Amino acid sequence: MNTRKRRHLLAACAAGAVLAGTTVLPSPAVAEPGDDTDVQVTVEIDEIHEPGVLAMSIAGDAVALSEDGSTLLVRQFVGTLPTVTVTDTRRPDEVPDGAAWAVLGSATDFVGAAGQTPISAGHLGWKPRLLDGGDTGLVTEGEEVVTVLDEETQPGNNVGLVDQELLVSTFDSEAVAGDAYSVNADLYLRTPAEVAAGEYASVLTLSLFE
Repeated sequence: MNTRKRRHLLAACAAGAVLAGTTVLPSPAVAEPGDDTDVQVTVEIDEIHEPGVLAMSIAGDAVALSEDGSTLLVRQFVGTLPTVTVTDTRRPDEVPDGAAWAVLGSATDFVGAAGQTPISAGHLGWKPRLLDGGDTGLVTEGEEVVTVLDEETQPGNNVGLVDQELLVSTFDSEAVAGDAYSVNADLYLRTPAEVAAGEYASVLTLSLFE
């Protein structure tokens, strides 16, 4: 084989080798004009959690006292405080560390409708009664508060409902969260036997604190 033919043969082999090498490479996908390509989009949406609240409700807005248990020296008028419910819908992790809640009550003087001399709030007493304290044992009613006409049954408790007195409380809000608790109280007004006749009215204010 002469030199010229040998050169043509080597060039042809080299071209074939290059062509053979290019055929093993992957070809990129090319979308044709007018073709559609879909992309799936997903999302997971959590349920919205509304923050819980601590609230108080009262089953009624009035109570009429009626005479019962009077003596020659003291007239007594009794009734029952409408049921008070403390509802806590919070989760334990929503309650501030170390928090405690309490319901306190205080009354105004009894004012006569016909201008009688007022009867001071010190003549109104109560004995709280826990109706539903849950299962923890951490919700308790307050101590009895007797009137200024009574001998004290606890140190200094013969003052009546002049100042904020404890109706119900817990010392651990976090431990009792997520439940409801109810309480009422026996109310009694004690006056001197010579109290002027007529209609009297007082306002008993209950407040929830934490």
